[in-house]
Amino acid sequence: MAPPPANSSQPLQARLLALAQTLQFGWFVGHVTLLFAALRYGLSYITFNYYSRWAQFSYRTAFVAAAATYGIVVFKALRAKQKSGRPIGSPAQIITDENVQYLIMALVWLFTKQVALAILPYAVYSIFHVLTYTRGMLLPTLQPPPPTPAGQKPQASALSDTIGRFVKDYYDASMSLVAGLEIGLWFRILFSAILFQKTSWIVLIVYTVFLRARISQSTFVQGMLHHLGARGDAVAQRQDVPPAVRSGWETFKGVAKQAHDRTDINKYVGGQQAAPKKAQ
Repeated sequence: MAPPPANSSQPLQARLLALAQTLQFGWFVGHVTLLFAALRYGLSYITFNYYSRWAQFSYRTAFVAAAATYGIVVFKALRAKQKSGRPIGSPAQIITDENVQYLIMALVWLFTKQVALAILPYAVYSIFHVLTYTRGMLLPTLQPPPPTPAGQKPQASALSDTIGRFVKDYYDASMSLVAGLEIGLWFRILFSAILFQKTSWIVLIVYTVFLRARISQSTFVQGMLHHLGARGDAVAQRQDVPPAVRSGWETFKGVAKQAHDRTDINKYVGGQQAAPKKAQ
């Protein structure tokens, strides 16, 4: 995301107006809205007002914003392909795009029963998107860097450097957190399905397909599953664990592996591994 050519000779109002007229600025506003809505819903949640008017409004607003931001990214990607004359691809190929997957899930969460945990992965992504946009686009517009001699990098502000260090230092850990949240969310939905809560089985099926795609595409989800598997193995091998529990764990791993192998998404996209894309 390259910064716009900010002209320091232009007044601040003109620079901000030019920035606000871009589709990317709408994407940025969507992520900011999502964060504020998630924070407001979080306050309602910790005070046990899950279904108050403000809580419901905040929850739905968060996923309206999520659908808008991922919709913008998908729209821009499809438009870029059309302009370049590249084929858009089959529906199965389109759905391998992570942004399409997150767009679909945002719409699912928007129109189904509230699940508080569902907001958190989107909120974590939004934090980094807002920071990246602020560093790359907003700060250079508010205060254009001075002219830089040829061959030298533009001098960044102290705030820009701080944001850059934060993103660099915490990005991997945060993406691992998202992976853990997404895996935990599957068990949360499974629990609702076991209790036969309204639409829970439909959501479970859709989310299982989503999570299976994440397992194929995200090294962070793969790493989290390996970590959880190793922890499970360590517990199962303890001397105080009953043989029935150990046997049950091995059976569970075998079933999970078979399900993984039989639902390989590459079988439906021409046998080629789709290039992973960072969700935006």
